[in-house]
Amino acid sequence: VQLQASGGGLVQAGGSLRLSCAASGRTFSGRAMGWFRQAPGKERDFVASISHNGGRTYYADSVRGRFTISRDNAKNTGYLQMNSLKPEDSAVYYCAAGSTSFTPNAYYSWGQGTQVTVSS
Repeated sequence: VQLQASGGGLVQAGGSLRLSCAASGRTFSGRAMGWFRQAPGKERDFVASISHNGGRTYYADSVRGRFTISRDNAKNTGYLQMNSLKPEDSAVYYCAAGSTSFTPNAYYSWGQGTQVTVSS
């Protein structure tokens, strides 16, 4: 499955953004997916993940209660709704397919990333 992330941008602290991850191929509905983020000079960190049917979701402690992961298998698209954004949320956000793991190596397909910048 090929993935393309979009929806990033510049937003003020306290604002919201919704990221989308469009998947090509017929196998998306059978695959768990996740979102990661990477700030300059830092490792790629887990943000959230969701099971193939949306029944299970997982969040990093730093985003729980502010971010919501979801998916629409009929549209082959995953989403990350980000509310109450903070400057420390600024990073390139990547979507990935294949797992709900907190570990990047567990995923087999990655999107190209979308930049999120939160100004204070």
